[in-house]
Amino acid sequence: MSAERQIDYTVLPDLELAARVAARDRQAVRVVTTRNNQRLFRAAWSILRNRAEAEDAVQSAYLKGFASIGGFTGASSLSTWLTRIVINEALGKRRTDMRRRARLDPESVVHLDEYRSAMMRGSTGSGTPEQTLARQEIRRMIEAAVSHLPDIYRLVFVLRDVEGLSVEETSQVLGVVPATVKTRLSRARRMLREALAPELETSLKGSFPFAGADCEAMTRRVLEAVDRME
Repeated sequence: MSAERQIDYTVLPDLELAARVAARDRQAVRVVTTRNNQRLFRAAWSILRNRAEAEDAVQSAYLKGFASIGGFTGASSLSTWLTRIVINEALGKRRTDMRRRARLDPESVVHLDEYRSAMMRGSTGSGTPEQTLARQEIRRMIEAAVSHLPDIYRLVFVLRDVEGLSVEETSQVLGVVPATVKTRLSRARRMLREALAPELETSLKGSFPFAGADCEAMTRRVLEAVDRME
């Protein structure tokens, strides 16, 4: 037990972390989820544009990934491997929802979810009330503009400019060549420049927060589900 407590899980290589997750090591699960919660949430949201559905997709992706993590070979990073899983999960949820909506009402139009105020949960900015309101308004405008990007551009934009993945990492996650990533990102940026004043672009890193209590709650739910796995 004392040797286990001395292990610094934060510096373990991906293959060892994966092996420990496969063995249902709770600390390994906690490190992996805490490290990847925000990236996976952002990727899922960029497809589903609904906070609750994105969180469901992330949790499902973790459970599917952890169930098969024994097959993780390290060909890509563990984060990239999990991101591909959550993207597939979110795409599957979106297809299912579209089919359900079509059955219920073939003439219905899918409206954007009223996500904007909920997206601000977990923000940790400080300052005067006026500064806080100004930041929230800027983020609302950015999030609204991003949500209106076409699907193929929105996902690349979130992965590259919001989450900070490299061209190569984004290429691996999406299964497209790097040149396609660059082209889609360039077009996404151009669309946003047309919709936003240039000074808003510097606020992108604060958008789509998924930290603090949100991050901890996701990790707790995944841990509880992993404990129930056989």
